[in-house]
Amino acid sequence: NGVQVHYIENVPLDKPNALFARDLVGMTPEGAIVPRMGTSVRRGEERYAAEALARLGVPIVRTITGTATFEGADLLWANRDLAFVSIGKRTNAEGAQMVAAELRRMGVGEVVFVHVPYSEGHPDGCMNFASRNIAVVYPVQVPYTVVEALRRHGYRIIEIDSYREIRHGAGLNFVALEPGRVVMPAGNVEVRSKLQAAGVECIEVEVDEILKGGGSVHCMTAFLKRDES
Repeated sequence: NGVQVHYIENVPLDKPNALFARDLVGMTPEGAIVPRMGTSVRRGEERYAAEALARLGVPIVRTITGTATFEGADLLWANRDLAFVSIGKRTNAEGAQMVAAELRRMGVGEVVFVHVPYSEGHPDGCMNFASRNIAVVYPVQVPYTVVEALRRHGYRIIEIDSYREIRHGAGLNFVALEPGRVVMPAGNVEVRSKLQAAGVECIEVEVDEILKGGGSVHCMTAFLKRDES
């Protein structure tokens, strides 16, 4: 689909969760934030992401340190002036404040903190963006403040009701290749039909084995640069 893909190399075999690259890079308009993983079993994966970023010449604007934790999937961009930073089992309040401080320094107009439900690792299990003005949410787990902010910024909200598709099919764990065109895990009928009804093209891929690890397409991809057109 015309996307240039780079790989995080040389990860030891005892770090299988490193395939969820989204967690290993918090990307911003000025460069990457290198995380400090919230789960101890994943500590150490960060260095391999940092090596890949350095190899590609991607600036590293901050590394999360001390007792702070942050994982890249806890940063979601709606647009250049609205970003969501989650607080939960993977990113603590200290880490979220570090990330928010960097975003504000870059001139992001609105940084909204989102408290992730106890059952979720990251917010991409219950919300995602299919276009510049289409947000898809699982309403029973998305705080009202999130929807309120999105509507202020001109977003249309699509609600998904299927517990099975959210919890077992990772239906919202899709990647937008461009506005209105997404790659999504196959088998999520409600998500696909509602996206298509909104004019979004859906490319389905089989990721059943990946789902067993608790992630999907969005979890596996950390974007570095998006076309601004």
